[in-house]
Amino acid sequence: MTGLLRDRTIVIVGAGPGFGRTLALRAAEEGATVVVAARTSSRLDGIVDEVREAGGSAIAAAVDATDPESVRALRDTVAGHTDAVHGLVYSAFSVPSMRPLAETDHDQIARGIDLSVLGALRATQEFTPLLEAGAGEGSPSSVVMMASAVIHHSRERYAGYKIAKTALVALGHSLATELGPRGIRVNTVAPGYIHGDTLTAYFEHLAAKYGGTVDDVYAHTAAKMDLRRLPTEREIVDPVLFLLSDAASAVTGQTLTVDCGEFHT
Repeated sequence: MTGLLRDRTIVIVGAGPGFGRTLALRAAEEGATVVVAARTSSRLDGIVDEVREAGGSAIAAAVDATDPESVRALRDTVAGHTDAVHGLVYSAFSVPSMRPLAETDHDQIARGIDLSVLGALRATQEFTPLLEAGAGEGSPSSVVMMASAVIHHSRERYAGYKIAKTALVALGHSLATELGPRGIRVNTVAPGYIHGDTLTAYFEHLAAKYGGTVDDVYAHTAAKMDLRRLPTEREIVDPVLFLLSDAASAVTGQTLTVDCGEFHT
């Protein structure tokens, strides 16, 4: 631990069991009070318990990022605990349709944009006053939005997801320009494959469908990466912690791709 986020309050919207859990634990290790928020509130208690058992401070709150009133209620819950927020991470996620555009229902695309893009905008709008209160001279507050390396390719069946995540990056650019004068930085992180339980389950599905083993699927996928491996959850989380910290105090309006070298951006 380095105390990178000591005495800071970090709100994580979309704190699921994989990336969100790891981020909450790591941010707490670095001294932050973490607010974990997600639609499935039953998942949050376990994360909070883990953070507290490790000596950290955590708060759980349910939120539906597609519902403006729910996001506002989250803001009110956080405001009841603190008068300033120093970091907001938006990582709400749903499984994309994985169909070609010719077969994708327009409502599916609209739902993806609502969750990925408008949800991020709702959260940022609601928390802007608290983030502004958390900004200090030479120590701006930070918003980090989780995009995806899908923005760098046009592979079949990823189109709906790419539309939403590309729009999220554009949102981050515009918010960085608008909120910079208020002491708030805005950046996006674009992970590639994240080697964790969710991806392993998907690889198991592919191995059963096409033959071979999970290790075979991993090796085939990793062969596309410069480092010949896939990033772990920790390796996605640590760049997010950097962007939340004063080590990145002059970094805003940027998109950081973390994918072990699959794409060069």
